[in-house]
Amino acid sequence: MTAYRQAPEGVDPSKPNAARIYDYLLGGKDNYEADRFVAQRMLAVAPDTRMLAWFSRQFLIHAVATAAEAGVRQFLDLGAGIPTSPAVHEVAHKTDPAARVVSIDYDPVVYAHANAMLVGTPNVTSLIGDVRDPVDLIHRMRTDRLIDFDQPVAVLCVGVLHYIMDNEYPERIIARFRDVMAPGSSLAFTHGSSDSVEVFINRSVNDTLGSTAQVQYRSVAEIATMFEGFDIVEPGIVPIQQWLGDDLPDTGLILLGGICRIPD
Repeated sequence: MTAYRQAPEGVDPSKPNAARIYDYLLGGKDNYEADRFVAQRMLAVAPDTRMLAWFSRQFLIHAVATAAEAGVRQFLDLGAGIPTSPAVHEVAHKTDPAARVVSIDYDPVVYAHANAMLVGTPNVTSLIGDVRDPVDLIHRMRTDRLIDFDQPVAVLCVGVLHYIMDNEYPERIIARFRDVMAPGSSLAFTHGSSDSVEVFINRSVNDTLGSTAQVQYRSVAEIATMFEGFDIVEPGIVPIQQWLGDDLPDTGLILLGGICRIPD
C-alpha cells in the first residue's frame, strides 16, 4: 500500500492542488484525498491522462536539454512542481555542472519537498513565489544574483499557464519576462487546449472551481497571443506528442506545447 504523507502545517489538504494532482498522475505520494479525487475523475473520462503526464515530463526534459545544448547556462523553472527525477537540474548539469537552476513554486508542500531533495545540490535554488507576480520574481532574481538577465536564460513554464485566469492577464506575465530576457534566451510552455474532449473539460473545470487548481482551457490562437515578440520554434504550438515523436497516440486531454526564443 502506498504511504501518503501528512499535510504540513498551513496546508489545506481538502482543496485540490495542481502540483499534487500531477504528482499523483506520475505515481508520486505527495498528494491528498482531494487531489486524488480530481485526478481519478479525470482518468475516468480520459484514462490516457496518466500517459500524458509522462509526455509532459518528457517535453520539459527535451526543452531543458535543447537549451543546454544551445549554450544556455541559466534555467528559471516557474511553477516547478514537486521534484521528479530526471529533474531540471539533473538534465542541465549533464551538459554543464555549473549551470544555474532556480526552481519556483507558490505551494508550501512543493517548497518543502524541493528543499529536502535539493539541499546541498550546487547551483540549484528553490524558492516560494508566484508566477502571477513577475515583477517580484525578477527583482528577487536580480537582488540575490540568482539569474543574470543580461545573459541567455531558459524560462520553463510547463503546466502553469492554464491555471492563470483571463483576469490575471497571462499575456502580461509572459511579456514582463520577455522584456528582461537577453537575446538567445528561450521560453518553453505547455497549455491545456480548448479542443480537448468536452466531458474532460467540463469535469476538470467543475471539480477544481475555486481552488488553486482551477483551470482555463484556451485555443491555439489565444495562446499564440501570449508570445508576441518571440520567435516560435517549429513545429509551433502543437500537441506535445508532436515534439516527442511521430508515433505517439492522441489523448483526450490535448496538451499543447511550444518553445519560443528571443531573437539574437
